[in-house]
Amino acid sequence: MKTRPLPELPAGTTALHQKLQAQEALFLENERRNPESPYYHGDADPARQRRRFLLGSVAALGAAALAKTGAAHAKAPPGAIERTVFPDPTKAQGVGVGVDDGGYGFRSQFETEVRWRFGTKTTESSWSMTPLEKSQGIITPSGLHYERHHGGIATIDPTKHMLYIHGMVDEAKKFNMQDIRRFPFMSRICFLECSGNGLTEWIKPTLKTVQGTHGLTSTSEWTGVPLSTLLNEVGVKSGGKWLLAEGGDAAVMTRSIPLEKAMADCFLAYGQNGEAIRPEQGYPLRLVVPGYEGNMCIKWIRRIEISDTPFMTREETSKYTDLMPDGSALQFSFTMEAKSVITYPSGEMLLQRPGFYEITGLAWSGKGLVKKVEVSVDSGKNWREAKLHGPILPMCHTRFSIPWEWDGKEAILQSRCTDETGYVQPTIKELVAQRGTNGPLASIYHLNGIQSWKVAATGEVSNVHHY
Repeated sequence: MKTRPLPELPAGTTALHQKLQAQEALFLENERRNPESPYYHGDADPARQRRRFLLGSVAALGAAALAKTGAAHAKAPPGAIERTVFPDPTKAQGVGVGVDDGGYGFRSQFETEVRWRFGTKTTESSWSMTPLEKSQGIITPSGLHYERHHGGIATIDPTKHMLYIHGMVDEAKKFNMQDIRRFPFMSRICFLECSGNGLTEWIKPTLKTVQGTHGLTSTSEWTGVPLSTLLNEVGVKSGGKWLLAEGGDAAVMTRSIPLEKAMADCFLAYGQNGEAIRPEQGYPLRLVVPGYEGNMCIKWIRRIEISDTPFMTREETSKYTDLMPDGSALQFSFTMEAKSVITYPSGEMLLQRPGFYEITGLAWSGKGLVKKVEVSVDSGKNWREAKLHGPILPMCHTRFSIPWEWDGKEAILQSRCTDETGYVQPTIKELVAQRGTNGPLASIYHLNGIQSWKVAATGEVSNVHHY
């Protein structure tokens, strides 16, 4: 897996942002020279004024070259296997079924997207981001789902894993995985989003691609048992209003969750996208809290305690609070509010020539359904309503698109989401006015401001702040 050299947290200082930009510039320059990368530009000659690059064109270029040279090998990216490529596949037998895939299967060697990891001090406490620019539909492949870890990825034997529920209950109980799987199951498609998604972008545009600016969100189909089922099994005592969810990893991640939310729609997931959840997603069992910030969806969940008050853990006092301009902190800001982003065209892409393009992106809201997405190509002066593609589900990524005839002149592309409560996605300027930027850890969480992509007359797309 490729990693991008990024610092652990932005401090909001010019020097740090310059360093961050320089590091990503170096990373992208290396990626442009790598034929396996989705950012490969194909032509490294600096004398040329226009780089001929479109995301996803690597496979076509590679196929054309192989057609001239005969049978060859294309080096396989992560998650793929290298196979011989023949100029005419109708003249050679294909690979035998199950011969080299280990019985599980691989993606094509021409598909190169990977998660990118923030260059934090340790790999145990880090982020890795979903390549949204290459996403199709709304479901994120399990292998590309974003990750956030505080103490590394735990390895847990499912036959020995237990979930203990106690506190203000009629009868404390332990449940093993067989117990949990005996309960009636349910499946739900919903998004998860790290509350730090976009944390580098408060002060000034810093990262260059949509994977960097918005890649800490993904959507999966999750399968498991409603949390209310197990809470009813133990019997919650009168006066119980909060629960503590605790993870079984080295960080022993803990968060307080309102009991009302837990009974309404939280669930314990053991399946993701048709198979067992992966270790990095909390195997064998994780909590899913639809619409709330991702760190509340405790992975490797092992304990739930019921109480009449919140537990005031480290992750909801010194962390995951929103520092306000007057120095006070907004606590328990659980909901991920309405947000959208254009994924094509987006940062570091190149439009080859004027003409027709289909602008597309994703929108979501932790408050429910996406009701409307509007797109502007003139920095917000005029807005047009985009088409929403089904399925349109509550607390779920929603795909939108709109046709655009680019005239070859500079343009600023933006999208804004309106959810079913009537909430309209704000600008970054409006959020900064409310939240301020006072201190190294201020304005880290819950950035849902409108993203701007500048299309230059040359066709190059870049990340900008434009109000």
